[in-house]
Amino acid sequence: MFWRTIALLCGTMAGNVAVAQTNTLQICGSVLDPAGLPVAAAHVEADSTAGARLSVITAKDGSFSLQLPANGIYTIRVESEGFAPVTRNMQLNSSTPNVVLRLQNVSALNQEIVVNASVSDIDIASPDPSQKVLVREELLDANPGRPGAPISIPGLPIETASGGIKAPQYFAPGVAGDHGEPIAQYIAVGGYLVSNNLSANAHGNGYADPNIYVSGALGSVETDGGAYNVLEGNHALNLAATYGLRPQFNRFVTVTGDYRDVDLTVGLSPSDPAKKEWLALEANYGNGLMLTLEHRKQFKWNALRVFDPGKHEITLFTDGYYGVSHEGNLVPIGFGVQVVDTVDRRQMDQTHTFILAANDQWKATHNDEVAFSGFFRTYNLALFSDFGEGLIRQSEFRTVEGAEARENHTFAPWLQMMAGVLYNEDDIKNDNLDHYLSDQPYVYGSFVKVLSNNVTIREFAPYFAVHGNLGSHVQFYAGLRNDNVQLVNVDKMKPTYSFNEWRTFENPKETVTWNPGAGATRWLPSASISLGQAFFTEDPRINVAPSAGGTGAAAFANPLERSHSEQFVLEKLFSGTEARLTVGRTTTTATLAKIDPDNGSADDLGPSTIKFLTANVRHQFSFGTVQAIFSKADARLQTFNGVPGTVTPEAPRTIFDALTTLDKLPFGLHGRAEYEYVGHKFLDIGNADHPTQYEAIPVGETRIAVVRPFLEGRLELGVDGLIARGYTGQTTETFDPNWSVATSATSLPYCAAGTGPSGLPNDFDCGTVERAVGIRMVSWIGGSISWRFNSLK
Repeated sequence: MFWRTIALLCGTMAGNVAVAQTNTLQICGSVLDPAGLPVAAAHVEADSTAGARLSVITAKDGSFSLQLPANGIYTIRVESEGFAPVTRNMQLNSSTPNVVLRLQNVSALNQEIVVNASVSDIDIASPDPSQKVLVREELLDANPGRPGAPISIPGLPIETASGGIKAPQYFAPGVAGDHGEPIAQYIAVGGYLVSNNLSANAHGNGYADPNIYVSGALGSVETDGGAYNVLEGNHALNLAATYGLRPQFNRFVTVTGDYRDVDLTVGLSPSDPAKKEWLALEANYGNGLMLTLEHRKQFKWNALRVFDPGKHEITLFTDGYYGVSHEGNLVPIGFGVQVVDTVDRRQMDQTHTFILAANDQWKATHNDEVAFSGFFRTYNLALFSDFGEGLIRQSEFRTVEGAEARENHTFAPWLQMMAGVLYNEDDIKNDNLDHYLSDQPYVYGSFVKVLSNNVTIREFAPYFAVHGNLGSHVQFYAGLRNDNVQLVNVDKMKPTYSFNEWRTFENPKETVTWNPGAGATRWLPSASISLGQAFFTEDPRINVAPSAGGTGAAAFANPLERSHSEQFVLEKLFSGTEARLTVGRTTTTATLAKIDPDNGSADDLGPSTIKFLTANVRHQFSFGTVQAIFSKADARLQTFNGVPGTVTPEAPRTIFDALTTLDKLPFGLHGRAEYEYVGHKFLDIGNADHPTQYEAIPVGETRIAVVRPFLEGRLELGVDGLIARGYTGQTTETFDPNWSVATSATSLPYCAAGTGPSGLPNDFDCGTVERAVGIRMVSWIGGSISWRFNSLK
């Protein structure tokens, strides 16, 4: 990284100074955040035993240089907004290497803090203003009533699709999130972005599963607009979220729970603070907060090890997860309690995964940094669900592997280049969907095959990007990614629907930013404009149809969804208050919605346009922070059911989020509160079979956490809770016309094979009654206790 180059130059200069002037000492260093990224504008102060005191502010790349009066013992103190101060006693002399100071804790034991990357902070790897959430060392609200949500990202509400251990989903303004809409997620292993998206998942198009993370292992989550980075590929149509891992943490044990759930996390690390290695373990058991017991069990590990041989920095990361539970699942809105929170008690799900990833960052020359990276993953799913027309079974097993080589070259301090090539392969075996009908809710029987496929998705993508400064006010970024995607679909039920096809397309990206600086234009806001394209692999199992010639051969209609995105950002700092306004527009090609659980078909929603405006205001007080985010979106399909300009089903129109952290409450308490609101969401406009129009009920959540540290911060006791109203995971499902609260407690709707629109044996239709469904949200309160075994020095 650039600050390492500065450190080498500074070390050489320090040696020269020590020879030429024995009474002075030049010391260079850098300040890093919990995720290992440089911290700009941090205040570094050095006090000697002789009484000398010097201070400096870190540069944009986190580097600093101090001219000390002489060799000796110094007390180094670092302060930066949002972090607890760090103090170290050090023996400094002419042979002292580059000093690296790490900020390990968010200030005053706050749960998390939100940092907006300013327009002037963009670089070759992150070319757009983004939102970064820095996570404290032990996350207070482990969300026992909402498992799988490792962190709340302000402005991006999260919903649990159907309880149990199923992956919760983040929603971007105007983006539908049902059954895996294209929101990309990555794990940052060194500088390598490991994809956490599961394309063509048995649920439908696929999704990212944040269940895999141990919350104490996360150092940050950074979000930016999709289609805005040549390093981001499949799924990044609308949003990309990158989870950053901690390079180090204190050893800890944390227990969180309520009267029905308990969560235990353990963090193990070496006593030597210079070593970057740790192991985080988590075990979770719970029954959820609804009336139907979930019997949820989750076990996981995250582990990191960083080696530093010479000019190389080698990062290894491994992740393992196993989860099993019964589900509450979706019930008709307004009838959750009457049906005991489930229409079928046979529902359950089980999943397990393993990830191994490595990144070798090699400082080849003064101006060149080369990286070689790769990962391997396995994933298994077995799911039983009932959405109103009988039990369905979904299952799959997959292996995923990828590799990447990239180089960064610095031509001059104002001009950088990045080039690379990556290969990813996703092999999905026995991607099955089966249907079983019975009016006996505790009886299984023969499942009827609906879908059965082996799917392979290969991606080969060379890319190139350049970033530079045009004077003191303007920065630019230009990139191009050439995506070559192969889709192989082996249809085990309809062999004529099998296919093997390659598609190639270009994804360009451009960003221009303007910073007013400190001159006559300093009163103007900073500005950034971005243009980009991205893609998303549709589920190949459902993107085929018989050819027009009547031969029965497959006609491959639309294998890839494409998007073109534009984003404009204005930001300004007023007396300690940061204000940001983001306006965006994304146009997409034909989108295939969720797979119908009865017949395996999908709704082709066609092309659409999303427009959104997000206002973000944040202020830092001496006793905490306050932030508010308001987003308004308009998402419209080109046409739907013959109606032009129809609003996109299940896409949030209005999102509001208010977050505050309070450091100086009475009795030594520290608190955090967040209110999140998702407004009306259109669910269905109705048609001849289902004439009723449905809108989702607005959802409001207030999350509160209060903690009291004892024994110099080693012991923490906390109380957290949720005040909620509404339903999560709202959508529409078809029920038997005779369904009622009175009968559904003892029986289920029944419909015969072949009664659906196609008349095929694997097509079912219980009737023409559609209902809005969701999962009843429940308020709760719980507690936590955390113990740290040592402190990093």
